[in-house]
Amino acid sequence: MGERIGIYPGTFDPITLGHADIIRRGSKLVDKLIIGVTTNPSKNPMFSTEERFAMVEREIARMGLGNVEVEGFNALLVKFAQKMGANVLIRGLRAVADFEYEYQMAGMNQQLDDDIETVFLMADVSLQPIASKLVKEIALFGGDITPFVSQAVCEDVVKRVEEKGQLGDY
Repeated sequence: MGERIGIYPGTFDPITLGHADIIRRGSKLVDKLIIGVTTNPSKNPMFSTEERFAMVEREIARMGLGNVEVEGFNALLVKFAQKMGANVLIRGLRAVADFEYEYQMAGMNQQLDDDIETVFLMADVSLQPIASKLVKEIALFGGDITPFVSQAVCEDVVKRVEEKGQLGDY
């Protein structure tokens, strides 16, 4: 068996403690883990692809994981995995709703390339409610996001909210 190369794809807008948990744990399952930072315009990104890429790289460096690297991509996940020589896709799960979507995606990806396995990792129980979308919403309405992201990411988000303007009446 050759080198196990895994891909953990996502928009990471912003990268949360839940993402970091999956990255830390996923890095133990493969020889090399590639964090695939992708675009998804339907998610209304707060940060540009370049900013998210830099944010993820900074968080990986902070975690001290030597077998993790960051790559940007804007392609079909299976095509990206093939290009990177990956044979494992790592997907984080928070709730049953995540499983239904991810199960369907895993089935489609298997149809496209049955040599690439999908591995599901449950987020740590304390991190399961965290979602980038909710972190952004809380921040935009002036809430405290420190329980959900690292200090550096919190500073990035707060700065962006100051630039965009806070929402709400209170």
